[in-house]
Amino acid sequence: MPLVNVGAQTLSYVSRGGRARPTVVFIHGAGGSHLVWGSQLAYVASSWRAIAPDLPGHGRSGGPGRDSIADYAQVVVSFLDALRLGPVVVVGHSMGGAIALSLALDAPERVAGLVLVGTGARLRVAPAMLDAIRTDFSAAVGLVGQFAFGPEPAGRLVRLSELAMCQAGQRTVYGDFAACDAFDVRSRLQEIVAPALVLTGSEDRLTPPRYAEYLASGICGASLKIVEGAGHMVMLEAAAAVNQAIGGFLESLPERKASVPAR
Repeated sequence: MPLVNVGAQTLSYVSRGGRARPTVVFIHGAGGSHLVWGSQLAYVASSWRAIAPDLPGHGRSGGPGRDSIADYAQVVVSFLDALRLGPVVVVGHSMGGAIALSLALDAPERVAGLVLVGTGARLRVAPAMLDAIRTDFSAAVGLVGQFAFGPEPAGRLVRLSELAMCQAGQRTVYGDFAACDAFDVRSRLQEIVAPALVLTGSEDRLTPPRYAEYLASGICGASLKIVEGAGHMVMLEAAAAVNQAIGGFLESLPERKASVPAR
């Protein structure tokens, strides 16, 4: 995996494809890594350039992690600068969706489109979950794994999710969940001008479908896709359906040349 210096940190990322159409940047969720996007990277790279970084403190990227969505969003802006990327389509899952929303609100010139997966305008975390992460990290990881999938998850997918959280570690995962708990852009959704697709699983227990419905109704022109039978990790559980939805959205975007920001 290539590495890039972002400020005082080194971030690891995957880059596939290389077409001239807008680059698609995938942002993982709390305690995750680029690995959750394996199927989507392969699919998108057949027609577009697809990039997926590991956020600070996650996967193969150096730490520390961040404690706020705004700080993570600034990391992503610096990452885009380091790769000299103009407007990109941002695909974000859960915490990554919050980061995507922050980019669309505070750096709209960097966003050509939004795909918001299993996320919300408000990401409240139960105090008991935050306390569990702080006091019994192993049990908390198992609890998140239990609730992150639909009724009949594949064991290997649950293990992948749990392994990523263990690798990120207690401090980073706690910061991620605390950042989600403090996130709230419900009053600003009408400011978003980027084309948007909101996507979720019908059985998502962490960010229920009503979160997606609220997002889609609050963002002008946004479309909504609910994948039946899938849970919070919908891109792993129902990869083909998610790929098809993302592909259709990307095809609907107007052609535009990516401008490279000056250094």
